[in-house]
Order: sequence, then C-alpha cells, then structure tokens
Amino acid sequence: MLIAGCGVNTIPTKDEAAKAQWAEVQNQYQRRADLIPNLVETVKGYATQEREVLTQVTEARASATQVKVDASTITDPAAFEKYAQAQDQLSGVLGRLMMIQERFPDLKSNQPVLALQSQLEGTENRIAIARRDYNAAVQDYNTEIRTFPGALWAGTVHRWAKPMQTFAASASAQTAPNVNFGAPAAPSVAAPAAPAAPATTPAPAAANTR
Repeated sequence: MLIAGCGVNTIPTKDEAAKAQWAEVQNQYQRRADLIPNLVETVKGYATQEREVLTQVTEARASATQVKVDASTITDPAAFEKYAQAQDQLSGVLGRLMMIQERFPDLKSNQPVLALQSQLEGTENRIAIARRDYNAAVQDYNTEIRTFPGALWAGTVHRWAKPMQTFAASASAQTAPNVNFGAPAAPSVAAPAAPAAPATTPAPAAANTR
C-alpha cells in the first residue's frame, strides 16, 4: 500500500492512457481509408479525365494502409515518422480530389458524393481530435517518466518505459481537406488593358521662302 501511494503505478497508468489514444488515432485513419475507395469510384463516374488525381489518391491510400503499426510504433521514432508522413501525404492528395468539384458542377448534386462529403468531414474532424488527445496523453506520460518521482520509478521498477513520439503540428497534417461541394468560386475577371497612347504625328517641315 505504501509503495502504491508513492506513485509506482502512475507510469503504467499513463502508458495505458497514451496507448488507448494511439488506438483511437489508428481507428480514425482506418475509417478514412475505408471511405476513400467509394469516393474515388463516384468521382470517376463524373470526371474520368482526372486520372492523375484519382491515381495519386489511390496510391497514397495504398501507401498509408501498408505501413504496419502497433503499440511499439509510438516509441520508435523512425516507424512513427514513416506512419505520420504516409497519412499526411494522403491528406494532401485527398484535398486535391475534393477540389475537382470546382470543375464538375454535377458532382455537387450527386447524393452519394454528398453523403461521402458528410462522412469525410466528420472523419477528418475526429482525426484532428484524436491526434490532439494522443499528443496530450503522450506529453503527460513523457513528463512523468522524466520528472521526480516518476523518473525514479522509470529507472528502477519500470525500466521498460521509453519516451513516446508525438504528431507534429504541421499545417498540412492538422488541416482537414476541403470537402465543401458548394458553389464554385467566381472566376476572376482580368482588368481591361489601358488604351494605347495615340501615335504622335510629326510636325510638317517649314516651307523654304527663298
């Protein structure tokens, strides 16, 4: 009882809390990955000429889902960075896919696309929240194993405790792709060119009076 009161159980408790948040991050990324094939197929029906973007999305999804992660990933800087970069790359190309609607107005009234839009918006928001909560849990855990008395237990009883990695707060990673299928932005109108100055007519030569 005395040992428990000294905080010997604090590190395992915070470790489990961080791992639970990590599992939630993976769950939300998987949910997004499951939605993307339906979105690609739906857009393809209206914009077959956008093959480059559709291919990029498909390839980025494949790369993101092929990265194998588990509980040990969060204490492995290289593995964690690989996973984060793959997911961030997918976020970037998914944003490009969403912008296709600017050139294809029929997509805005397509019910399957509208349904996918709603689901993706919700998923991207949940991803941002899951990453935020994970970072907070990891910060709490990392602080515990580096400060007294947690550092004492980490160096004796809990020698397995290692610092965990956090997601970088980059703009590309934290900003959800634009999935607004509203009215496209009005095209910009170029200002009319200024009229050219009239040509100057040379003055006639003076007559010779001699």
